[in-house]
Order: sequence, then C-alpha cells, then structure tokens
Amino acid sequence: MSVNASPSTRAYARQQGVDLDALGAATGRNTLAREDVDWHLSGETAAPATDHSRYWNVDHAAYGPVSEEPLSRMAQVAAGNLGAANAMIPQVTHHDRADMRALEAFRSSLKAEAEAQERGTRLTALAFHVKALAHCLQEFPRFNASLSADGETLISKHFVHVGIAVDTPHGLMVPVIRDADRKGLWRIAEEISDLAARAQARKIRSEEMGGASMSISSLGGIGGTAFTPIVNPPELAILGLTRMETVPVWEDGDWTPVAMVPLDLSYDHRVLNGADAARFLTRYAALLGDPRRLVLASLLSGAS
Repeated sequence: MSVNASPSTRAYARQQGVDLDALGAATGRNTLAREDVDWHLSGETAAPATDHSRYWNVDHAAYGPVSEEPLSRMAQVAAGNLGAANAMIPQVTHHDRADMRALEAFRSSLKAEAEAQERGTRLTALAFHVKALAHCLQEFPRFNASLSADGETLISKHFVHVGIAVDTPHGLMVPVIRDADRKGLWRIAEEISDLAARAQARKIRSEEMGGASMSISSLGGIGGTAFTPIVNPPELAILGLTRMETVPVWEDGDWTPVAMVPLDLSYDHRVLNGADAARFLTRYAALLGDPRRLVLASLLSGAS
C-alpha cells in the first residue's frame, strides 16, 4: 500500500526508522502526517487521530475585539454530524434546472378550488417537488437505498419517505413526510405546513424525524442560484432547491423568457455515479415540466 506523505514527514519517518507504507497498511490510512509517526513510536494501541486543533486554537483577541456565543446543543450535534458526513462521503453535486411554467400555471388554476373547498393550506411548489422526488425514488430505486456501516452491503428500501430541511432559530431540523408516494399533492402540502410550523415551535416528535429515503433542502424563499447541500447519512443523496429565475430559452426560432428552478443533487459517489445523477434529474425536471404526470402518478398510486 503506497501512502501520501509530505517530504518533511517522510524525512522524519526515515530518521525514526519508521516504514510509512507498513504504517499505512496497519492504520488503513492513505495519507499520513508526522503525528501518525509519533503515534507509532509511542506504542499506543488506539487508532491515531491526526491533531488539527492547531488550526482552531487561535487567540483571536490578539488581532482585535471579539465576543463569544455558545452553540446550542442542537447546533453542536448538527456540526458534528455534518463534519463527519463531509469527511466520510466522497460527495459530488450535479446541477440542472427545470421549466416551471406549466407547474406555476397549474398551481394558479387550483386557487379557486382551494377557496371553494375552504382549504386552509396553500398548494406550494414544494409539494410538487416532494411528489416528483417520491416518484423518482420509485423509478430509480438505487437512490432509495443506504450503505451499511462497513460499506459492503446496499440496503434497498421498500418505502418512500421524504425529509424536509427546516431552518429554525434553534438550528436545522429535518422532519419527514412518510409514504410520500402514496399521498396526494394537497395532503403533502398540508403535512409540509404542519411539520414546518411545529419545527419552528420545537414541537416535532422524535418519531417524526429520521428514516428518510432522501431529503430536500430548499433555499427558494431566500435566494441564490446554486449550492452544494451535504448528504445526510445514511441517505445516499440530497436535493437542493434555490429561487426560481427567468432564463432566456431558444424556442420556435426566438428567445423566450422561461421561469426555471435550479436543482442541485448531491450524491454519495461510492454508490451513485454521474450518469445516475444526470438521468435522475432529467426525469425529475420532466415531471415538474408537465405536472399532469404527477397528478396521474398520484391517481395510479391511489394517493389522496
């Protein structure tokens, strides 16, 4: 096993009589630092942990006025989880966008129906995103799976649960819409509204979080044109959404202004590849581009 090490680390290892290739094989690491050599020389049996604390242990007050604010418990947990996920997962993000003209026209046409039936919920674009994602997870089952902790077994899920990232004053929460494939658009919209409100009030129950097939992180109400959402293990992918934008599209021999939504799909490259992601988002964009397909999918699945 050939390892990566800086020239200074290699020189130090030679001085100490340590074989870096043998040390790499013993620790399972491809990259070694001076700290790993010291760990080997110490005779400790616990796995070495390269010390990066020197990057954070800085006296910032030496450079100017500062103030301190302790992170909430929820923020500390999220920081640890996201840091571990980013370190463990070889993540790639595929970018695309979807034509939203037909969907927005369809949503507008349902306003009168909502008022007539005295529905207390708006049919938001996010409800369509959840429904489209649920359909794609059925059509592309490799996205609806998880990798075992040892990385040797792919666990396929025979349910479709969609997580919705909610930004709260207490930190990021991801309540889950269960069986989204079997629910209609209005039901999904109602659950999104209810879960988001209770997340803000910290009234989400533990059983309403976790177990998602895949999650959506939407910044549409804030702004931006693209971002790289971090995969939330044990999920294998996450879909990021930003604000709709008007894009010139060449149609019928002329430029036409088209309302498009940017799509950012981050995925675990150990299981999924670029072709998988491209096919997934192409199909996803096609469903959003023709909302009749989503309504038909709801009827065929018996969604209410």
